[in-house]
Amino acid sequence: MSTILIKDSLRASVEAASGGSQTVLYTAKGQPTFMNIIKKFDMSSVVEGLAGTHPAFIINGIEKSEIYVGTYSGTIRNGELLSLPNQAPAASSYTAYFNASRANGAGHHMMTNAEWAALALKAWKHGTMPQGNGYYGRSHLDATQFGRRVDGVDSQAGVTTGDPRILTGSGPVSFRHNGKYNGISDLAGNAKDMLQGVRTVLGELQVTTNNDSASLDLLTNESSMWRAIDARTGDLILPNGSGTTPYAVRVTNNASNTDPYTLKFTGTNIFNTQASASFPVSSRALNVLRKLAIWLPLDIWTENTMGGNNVNVSSEETVMSRGGHFSEAAAANIFSFRLGDSRSFPVNILGSRPAYYKP
Repeated sequence: MSTILIKDSLRASVEAASGGSQTVLYTAKGQPTFMNIIKKFDMSSVVEGLAGTHPAFIINGIEKSEIYVGTYSGTIRNGELLSLPNQAPAASSYTAYFNASRANGAGHHMMTNAEWAALALKAWKHGTMPQGNGYYGRSHLDATQFGRRVDGVDSQAGVTTGDPRILTGSGPVSFRHNGKYNGISDLAGNAKDMLQGVRTVLGELQVTTNNDSASLDLLTNESSMWRAIDARTGDLILPNGSGTTPYAVRVTNNASNTDPYTLKFTGTNIFNTQASASFPVSSRALNVLRKLAIWLPLDIWTENTMGGNNVNVSSEETVMSRGGHFSEAAAANIFSFRLGDSRSFPVNILGSRPAYYKP
């Protein structure tokens, strides 16, 4: 069984060097995984008009004082999903990431969208919105900000062939979520992080309650966790299974869509918009999505820093990935998301990241 109580020289050195912001956990197979400690916070500290503990810190109705998020993009080793420095990020599928993360032991899981949202909102509030590998090894905003490409090619050269992902944590502090070396790396660009806790079913947006998906032990049990969002009240409601739950929030990438209770996400540098003026998604429902960093106030969503939200409503089910990848330029940012891929789609633009809570 994994534990956070093991004391050794590696853990001690990481904790000392990071000022206590990072630690090393050990998996069921005894492998180290480098994690950042994220303390519980109230929504009022990041978004005006909202209050209450951020959902990332509520698991099965119990508030957690802290959660742990992988310092580095995940890599799979000996069947476990690990956060390790100077590695090529894993290039696998949602299902593989889920199984490898759960193999780590109790409390370990794929990072969830709720956990991602907590980091993104904090970074915005503190003015530390990270850059990242959005242009073949370097930042699309500043060519002097780069990491070491997996294929060994000079990242500043802008070479668009080969494997332009960078080794985990090899970028500068501007690639960290807090602008410091004790921050979480590569949340913007490099490879999108596939996340638990948000999906679409034929265009119907579904979430899990707070951060309950972090506790999921078997993927086959996930179906009972999904909830649609009542567009009128913001309540989480049982979906009908066919993507046509009455009054549920829906999403589209069709700019001309005028359907009731539907939100438009139509690509880079396009503000979030309502499809119907007569039947809009209510502010109470939007507040659910603000906490999850899916619906953003305009003071966060700007053409200078944001872009890349996209959905694919033609697929029966799509899962969430965030952060953009190595060729997406402006879409390689901490707030961008994609709901367009299946669980079984493995490609080098889709990674994942381990996370942990103390059961």
